[in-house]
Amino acid sequence: MSCGVALAVSLLLSDPTVAAAAARPPAAADAPVSVAGEPLFADIVARSGVLRGEVQAWMAAGAADRPDFFAGPDFAGFRARAAELAALDMQGHLVLKARGVDGDLKCILRGIAEDIPVKLGAVEAASSPAERRVALDELHYLLDDNVEVITAPPQPEV
Repeated sequence: MSCGVALAVSLLLSDPTVAAAAARPPAAADAPVSVAGEPLFADIVARSGVLRGEVQAWMAAGAADRPDFFAGPDFAGFRARAAELAALDMQGHLVLKARGVDGDLKCILRGIAEDIPVKLGAVEAASSPAERRVALDELHYLLDDNVEVITAPPQPEV
């Protein structure tokens, strides 16, 4: 085999990202670990994503503008699933608290657990389609935040 062919083969088989990853220093033993892959937190992310999608669909279709929207089975089922999500968020908070984690995620999960019923109440209490749209938008943002805070890479404490 000629030197040119050997060089070409070695260049084809080399991956610069492997060399870059190998050059990084090892993670510190006390570096924060992501919980996103744990079953409880993955369930929270999945449920929140589904509920967020429903809210987005309602906003796009103007479904919540109908006077009978809150009396229908769609909203009743949504409300029940949102209450389950709030309970899971609080459970996530308690798990992190029991582990002795002193970070933002623990506090954020508790805040989301407490805010979900408040945001649902604001949607139901809205007296006009415009107010309801704002309340739905805030609920959508909260559900999006629920996904983002769990899936974001953990940051070291400051």
